[in-house]
Amino acid sequence: MPAPKKLIKEIKSVKDLLSEGNTLLNLTILDLDFKKEKLDWANIKLGNTTFLGCKMDDETEMILRKRGAIIYPKMVGLPYDPYRKSLYTWQELMDGYDIKNDNTLDLKIYNHFLSFKNSGDINESLCERIHDHAIDDALYNIIGMDEDGMTQKKCVGIMGGHSILRDDPAYEKTAMIAKILTEKGYLILSGGGPGIMEAANLGAYLGGKTEAQLKEAVEILKVAPSYKDENFVKQSEKIMEMYPTGAENIAIPTWFYGHEPSNLFATGIAKYFSNAIREDILLAVALHGIIYAPGSAGTVQEVFTDAAQDHYVSFGWVSPMIFFGKKFWSEDSKVYELVEDLSKGFKYHDMLAISDDRDEVVKFIVEHPPVK
Repeated sequence: MPAPKKLIKEIKSVKDLLSEGNTLLNLTILDLDFKKEKLDWANIKLGNTTFLGCKMDDETEMILRKRGAIIYPKMVGLPYDPYRKSLYTWQELMDGYDIKNDNTLDLKIYNHFLSFKNSGDINESLCERIHDHAIDDALYNIIGMDEDGMTQKKCVGIMGGHSILRDDPAYEKTAMIAKILTEKGYLILSGGGPGIMEAANLGAYLGGKTEAQLKEAVEILKVAPSYKDENFVKQSEKIMEMYPTGAENIAIPTWFYGHEPSNLFATGIAKYFSNAIREDILLAVALHGIIYAPGSAGTVQEVFTDAAQDHYVSFGWVSPMIFFGKKFWSEDSKVYELVEDLSKGFKYHDMLAISDDRDEVVKFIVEHPPVK
């Protein structure tokens, strides 16, 4: 039997660093300030050691480089931090927002990304990849992961069209499903956009509140039903003023598809440059099931990516797939029948459901935990 691989461990605080004693073997140190922390490098073991975005004086850097350390310097001129240690918040991304003039950090990052999107610039590409890894890491720190690849928190994804309006009946129904699941101990994940995705985060955020309070929130949001409406964000802010804190839930959007208002109801925003990585992560961690509300090409793509993961048991688990909206998924698009036929003879065939009833959807999730 081959010897186990030596895993690289990330160090994100001075406390973690000092806990390692006098060895930094097989460690990656992220964004620490060594100008404040004076260490006796001569007595510290180095080997396969990487420093990402750490502050250090020239003498320290010279010592570390001579001893074989790999040092990635702080990047300048970027509107984002490649070495960030946490998910975004809506307050961070919406900083600079004005109803007449969108000067948000979110838009600045998007415009920067757009200017390099097709350039092939290697430095920008590396920064984006490091950033997306940092988002991966921050996300996994929240949801946890055991040695079998199962998340410690019971993650359920809710997917659907970003163009679904706030006054569409599917919006409130989706929000209600997310609310009930949150109250049953599930962590709701969405794609982070408007429409069905916003409904999922809204419902989860108001987990623990009454149905009447959720309905009232939806009525307030209906004043600006489309994300293109001038008061779209303003109506969201009204909900946040009513409920400054809410239940934990996560949005996982991307800058790849363009700039949309940030989802104010997600308590954490895992925003990626790479849509491919974002899609894969979102589906991979929602191991307790994914609910598909009506959507367009992007939602259908997610259905078949998810089906492929279950088909080949890509992550070691088979998870439920629930199609919410019989007419759309069975009559209009025929997607459900195609997935059902594809799954015959495989375990995930028993993990498929289609329904128009919110309670049936919730019950199916609860009664069909992921299978190893």
